[in-house]
Amino acid sequence: MSASDLIASSANAVVARLRAGEITPHDCLDALEARISEVDNKINALPILCFDRARKHADALMKKPAAERGLLAGMPVPIKDLSWVAGVRSTSGSPIFRDFVPEASDIVVDTLESEGGIVYAKSNTPEFGAGANTFNPVFGATLNPWNTSRTSAGSSGGAAASLAAGEAWLAHGSDMGGSLRNPASFCGIVGMRPTPGRVASNHRAIVDQTLGVQGPMARTVEDLALLFDAMAGEDRRDMLSKPRPAKSFLSEARSGWLPKRVAYSKDLGITPVDPEVAEITRAAARRFAEAGVIVEEATPDLSGAHDCFRVLRARNFATALGPLLEQHRDQFKADIIWNIEDGFRLTSDEIARAERHRALLTQRMDAFLGKYDLLLCPATIVAAFPVEQRYLTHCAGYEFPNYIEWLAIAYGPTLCGTPALSLPCGFTKEKLPVGLQIVGPSNADARVIAGARALESILALDTVKPIDPREGA
Repeated sequence: MSASDLIASSANAVVARLRAGEITPHDCLDALEARISEVDNKINALPILCFDRARKHADALMKKPAAERGLLAGMPVPIKDLSWVAGVRSTSGSPIFRDFVPEASDIVVDTLESEGGIVYAKSNTPEFGAGANTFNPVFGATLNPWNTSRTSAGSSGGAAASLAAGEAWLAHGSDMGGSLRNPASFCGIVGMRPTPGRVASNHRAIVDQTLGVQGPMARTVEDLALLFDAMAGEDRRDMLSKPRPAKSFLSEARSGWLPKRVAYSKDLGITPVDPEVAEITRAAARRFAEAGVIVEEATPDLSGAHDCFRVLRARNFATALGPLLEQHRDQFKADIIWNIEDGFRLTSDEIARAERHRALLTQRMDAFLGKYDLLLCPATIVAAFPVEQRYLTHCAGYEFPNYIEWLAIAYGPTLCGTPALSLPCGFTKEKLPVGLQIVGPSNADARVIAGARALESILALDTVKPIDPREGA
């Protein structure tokens, strides 16, 4: 098999060949290094490469019996540049950490490497992951492979772009206000925000953090499930982490499970949506009916989500980044300064009301999902916009007051603690991808994956093969 054929294979097919001894991790690394050399100068998705480290890890893995090489069996995986990888630059997209090299890896990296994952690159991210457009003063902007004049979204934009362009078979990301789902939607791949605690994480500033999670990205649902299996699990360093479920997520993806009744909402009742995106996602949701699924238009009550998310996000930013702002204010972008200082201004009453309202939102969503197996809606409210725009300023005649509110369709499910997945579901007239968000009850990650796989089969968009970056005006 040629390197190009290997790049075009699914992750599950590559892992099967690794387990069978038909290829080695070195073959995979060689193919990826060649592909990155060919296309990354066009999209800037993987600015930090560590192939020497990767090959040393591959050497060590190959000394183990095949049965002891883990779920990934030597599959290479890039890590988002917010997570630490021992011995590799970890900048968080900030000039403050431009040359920082950690001595230890984050939990998610340790977990993936224990399952035979081999880290070969760090994927680009906005500064400290803030904002849904991947650009930073250290590495610049990541461009969308479908149209290089457009953004890849964020904050896992480098990960999503690397998948779409064939620089990765699987990719790690993280999500607070849609950072796994927004890039997946813009780049035509699959990204999933798991239930909090499903993937063990480092919580350096807030030990009971549930707004932010780590999660998997891939080009297909089954490939995503493969990575999710390797990421999931309990770790003593994370008090919120959950044990691995008895059945693997990959087996759930292949189970053939179908929902009986699903709801479609074009806007979750809290945001404007581009009419073309609404129509594409509605048409995709309705296709569930071809499998006998009842599809109804219905919306949960998420009123009050905007202020709730703003307060809790600002509190988190002030807690995590406040000390750095005091020391390095001149090296922060204006959006982050606004977020941190918004957190400093919060009163205890505002925080208490936001926490109470979040509890109410979770109760409302749980009651809603007691009537439906899944909730479907757009993953993003527009297709990819010009990369020069810091954020989406307006949509369908509405002007957003800040750089956060356009993400409401993603942060609604975040506040409710529900698993949510972005599935490619169609293209705009400009041939830009659109993602359908699939939301399930808290802890029903397997149901979300199985439902997504069922609809993916119906839609038959063939997202396995990556694309060559396409120039756009």
